[in-house]
Amino acid sequence: MMDDILVGLEIHQQLDTGSKLFCRCTGVREPGRVESFVRRLRPVRSEMGGYDPAALFEESRDKTILYKADINNSCMVERDEEPPREVDHISKRAALVVAAALESSVFEEVYPMRKTVIDGSNTGGFQRTMLISRGGRLRVGDTWVGVQSICLEEDSARPLGEEDNMKVYALDRLGIPLVEIALEPIPGDPKAVRRVAESLGRLLRGTRMVARGIGTIRQDVNVSVRGGGGIVEVKGVQYLDQLEKVIEYEGMRQAGLLSIRDAIRERDLAPPGDGDVFDVTDIMVGCGSDIIQKALRRGDRIRSIWLRGYAGILGMEPRPGIRLGRELGQIVKYYGIGGVFHTDELPGYGIGEGDVTSLYDHMKASPGVDALVLVAAPPGRMDHVVRSIIRRVGQAGGGVPAETRLAEQSGSTIFMRPRPGSARMYPETDIPPVLVSAEDMAEAHRMVPIPWEEAVRECSTKYGINVQLAEQLLDSEYVDAFVEVAGETGVAAAFVASVLCYDIRSLAREGLDTGRLTHSIVREAFSLLDAGKTSKEGIKMILQDVAAGNSDTVSEAVRNTGAGRIPDDQISDMLDGIISENHSLIEKMGERAAGPLMGMAMSKMRGRAPGDVVSRMLAQKIRDL
Repeated sequence: MMDDILVGLEIHQQLDTGSKLFCRCTGVREPGRVESFVRRLRPVRSEMGGYDPAALFEESRDKTILYKADINNSCMVERDEEPPREVDHISKRAALVVAAALESSVFEEVYPMRKTVIDGSNTGGFQRTMLISRGGRLRVGDTWVGVQSICLEEDSARPLGEEDNMKVYALDRLGIPLVEIALEPIPGDPKAVRRVAESLGRLLRGTRMVARGIGTIRQDVNVSVRGGGGIVEVKGVQYLDQLEKVIEYEGMRQAGLLSIRDAIRERDLAPPGDGDVFDVTDIMVGCGSDIIQKALRRGDRIRSIWLRGYAGILGMEPRPGIRLGRELGQIVKYYGIGGVFHTDELPGYGIGEGDVTSLYDHMKASPGVDALVLVAAPPGRMDHVVRSIIRRVGQAGGGVPAETRLAEQSGSTIFMRPRPGSARMYPETDIPPVLVSAEDMAEAHRMVPIPWEEAVRECSTKYGINVQLAEQLLDSEYVDAFVEVAGETGVAAAFVASVLCYDIRSLAREGLDTGRLTHSIVREAFSLLDAGKTSKEGIKMILQDVAAGNSDTVSEAVRNTGAGRIPDDQISDMLDGIISENHSLIEKMGERAAGPLMGMAMSKMRGRAPGDVVSRMLAQKIRDL
């Protein structure tokens, strides 16, 4: 099945430039006063006179947008109440370095464009983007993957939630610069695609010009099956493990949709028309379904859509969990509707056999031949919901519809919106073209990072750590903190790297918020160790306490955990007590008693004393007996 799949990656990587793309806000300052305002966004015609289908879909959802503007991290530009400033020159340079590293052909004049987006993620109903270059290639092991394009664009607002008809966004992220890199499609082996994403991520991190941490890099995955129909864009993939699962799931889903297509074609079925839609609210008044009764109490109407000859098609499951009925249910959820009922699964859900018979009789449909789809919705949304169902049934006969889907953590995907079309883009008239000089490109080529393998060897040699640890360190978001700690303290580089690569990852697996372990927290904790004010065990206690949310600072964590180092005279007194309590053990084992006594001592001191100091003092005391 995977041999028939093609996968194209689009990587969106935030840049670490200290400024947003079109204003001088940073987006990462300490939070300040938050101001709120409300917008409703509408689609506009493109230069060719058409509307973007994704924008029309979002308009049909009839959402109001509430924006939260932190005055320390946003300004009037993000509110679209003031013209944008000129393009941040550091962001431009970073994009050119990425283009040079990927051997991509950079344009001498770069034209800012507006990309229609009215889902609320941009206050003005568009996202600003610039096509920087075309072509190029990425080295992945012994092979090469082609580059389609590289863009420099502004990141979207940060979603905070959605409730009823209101979507909420924060403006701190809006406008942060990012590069978008679109790669040529490759065969859909999930592990091979992962290696491609991993290689590109490493190249980007090697520039030392990109942001690190959760949410700073996102993969959009374009998946298609040969002969299957449209390209499906899956958004929101943040982890490499998730990337593999998404490709596997989407390949299975699309294969299942092709089987459903074949069944529809075999029966030569046509999609429903407007004459196949019936208002059945009065018929369902006596229905025993709690879901139906709740909808009626809300004032919803109930309609039934007649699918002629579709009996058995909606419930057909050619792959686990892949059903046309489920696809219909996902689409209506984006209108705030809980789902649909269809006769391949009825009677059920409180809808009895008599209810089903009444529906077939009312519509003059044939049980066992035709299928009925029931949906309850507010009157104002009903026409949009019904049209979306009819459209999706029609698309089923063509195989896989071109659409945008959202990745879930499990790797499954859910419907998000139709794919945008060419009517999405139009020129940005507030910003002049960006010129790229020969000097700009010469500087970019000088800043191209060394190859990954060479960087790993260099790190291993410089800091005296093994190659595997060096690779994990360079892959981590703490490499800059490591360089500072290893360069400014006397703490062993191997220990620092081990804590940053292994111990912090272990905290994350325990469900702790390692995002709280900022570089300043890490540096301060290791500075205490270097000054002899805590132990190696104490470092781990401090980081765990901060990640657990019990402390906001290192000093607070030291107080909470008692991770401060015990003075040598107190260590000596505690060892004397342990020896006194275990004198018979020493008489029996001699110097070999140091092992069990060491365990008792470290347990009693709870990581507040260096293990090497305790071991040395304990051995001397045993010898002196």
